[in-house]
Parts: sequence; C-alpha cells; structure tokens
Amino acid sequence: MIGKLTGTVDAVFEDHVILDVNGVGYLVFCPSSTLSRLAAGAHASLMIEMKVSEDSIRLYGFASGEEREWFRLLQSVQNVGARVALAVLSTLSPRDLSRALALGDKAMVGRAPGVGPKLALRITTELKDKVPSMLAGADEPVAAALAAPRGPMADAVSALVHLGYSDVRAAEAVARAAGALGEGVDPSVMIREALKGMAR
Repeated sequence: MIGKLTGTVDAVFEDHVILDVNGVGYLVFCPSSTLSRLAAGAHASLMIEMKVSEDSIRLYGFASGEEREWFRLLQSVQNVGARVALAVLSTLSPRDLSRALALGDKAMVGRAPGVGPKLALRITTELKDKVPSMLAGADEPVAAALAAPRGPMADAVSALVHLGYSDVRAAEAVARAAGALGEGVDPSVMIREALKGMAR
C-alpha cells in the first residue's frame, strides 16, 4: 500500500495531478483545495489513499493527513464513494465540514456537486457523532458550544447566514453567544448577542 508520495509535479489537471517520483509518473486524484497548492515543476508531498478494485488501482492525494481522514470518514456513509467525498472536500475545508456536521447544517454539505438533500441529510446525521477532534484548537467556549449543538443554535446560525454572514463566521459567533448566555436561551436573544459580538 502507498501512504505518501514525494516528488516533482509534472502536470496539474482539473481533478488530478501527475507526480514524478524518481522518474515514475503517478496519476493522483485530488480535491481542488490540494490542487490549488500545486504547480508544474514544484516539489510536492502528498498523503495518499490507495483504492484497489477489480479493474483499476486509483490513488487519491491530499495536502494533509486531516483531509485524508475526512476522505475516509465520508466514505463510511452509504452512497458516498470516492468521487462524492472528493467533491465535498473540494467544496468545504476540513474546518468548515467539521462545523457543518457539528451544527447539523445539511444545506452547507449539500453545496457539494453530486450531493442532493437526502444525501446531505444522511451525511450530517451519520457523521455528527463521529466528528474528529478538529475543534481542539478552537477557543474553549466555541468548542464546547459546537460539541453538542441543538435546534436554537442551528436556527440562529441560519438567521445570520440569511443576513449575509458566512457559515463559518455565523457558527463561530453563535457558538460564542451560546457559551456566554448558557443553554435554553431563545434564538432571538442568541442572534442579538452574536451580532453584538461580531460588531465588537
């Protein structure tokens, strides 16, 4: 099995890269987040996930081990194959995906090409309790609030997104507000507190 490849980028295409390792060109499929960091002629090191089937051997490359873990985790969901997992990781960064799952935000997951409403719901439902410790580096109130989000938090995030804030900024602001106000707070109060926090 191949776990990592280091070499020179020979060429970058829409969904894959040719990586020259000691004269051997490996075709490696990558999410757009990884492809955007690569350029022909540049030195690169990719974390590899190898898939072997009856008629082919495919290599999937990632800029970090974290992305590779998400790729594996996504495929544990029924009807999510390598192509859909790559599409999700091309649309959402690991941090954004972690927050979307923690908040049960199926609309955010559903932005990925090939992910319809039903599949987005299945992904958020099945993975919400398996979210890796991506939030370990977050502020304690944020991590604590996002660890077990419920209806009012999701409603508050949705309202802020409709006001034009990004999903990530809205989630962070609501998490901080929830951490400051405590549980059982009305969503409207949480929204006002979140807006105050973003205005500071």
